[in-house]
Formats: sequence, C-alpha cells, structure tokens
Amino acid sequence: MSDPRIKVGLWVQAALRLGQSDGRYGVVIRKGDFDAGGVLVVLRGRDGLSVLSQVRSGEGEAAWLRATGKQPVDDAAADAYIARQTGRDPDLWVVEFECPDLTPPFEAKFID
Repeated sequence: MSDPRIKVGLWVQAALRLGQSDGRYGVVIRKGDFDAGGVLVVLRGRDGLSVLSQVRSGEGEAAWLRATGKQPVDDAAADAYIARQTGRDPDLWVVEFECPDLTPPFEAKFID
C-alpha cells in the first residue's frame, strides 16, 4: 500500500523548517507545481554535492535515490543533472540544503 501523498509545496515548507531547526539551512532554487510536482533535493556538503530524486520503491513507498551517484559531485555535474531533469519536467521543485555530511534534514529512505 502506498503512503498518502501531501501537496509538494507543503512538503517543501516542512523540509525547510526541519532543516532550519537542525542547522541545515535550505532554500528553494526552483518552484514547481504546488500540488503535484516532483522534488530534487541538493545537499551541499564539505566534499561536494549530492542530488536526491524523489522516487517510489517497488512496494510503492516514498523513497529517495542519490541521482548523481553515491560519491559527491561538483557544481557543474549537479547543475547539468538538474538542467536535464527540469527540462523534462516543468513542475519539478529544486531545494538546496547546507548539509556538511550530506545527510538530509528530513527522514529519508534510500534506494540504492
């Protein structure tokens, strides 16, 4: 059974608040559709960036994929990935967080 879905704009607001309360400050880089857009989360760490893409697991549960790979990437690689994805999906949100250890400020189940 899949998780109930909340409006993406509300999820983004909650994630930003969680980040702020944890010292992992975030900013909306690109606004997508408030009700049903997808989300890319950029984690800016000490050694580079990691872009997370919102996905569904095989069981239909909300999950995250390290879309740029397991190792941190530079700004150019992250920007290129984001540009490709936003070119395909105009409803996509992009949110960036300062996360020195590349751990998101919200609970995240990862798919490898």
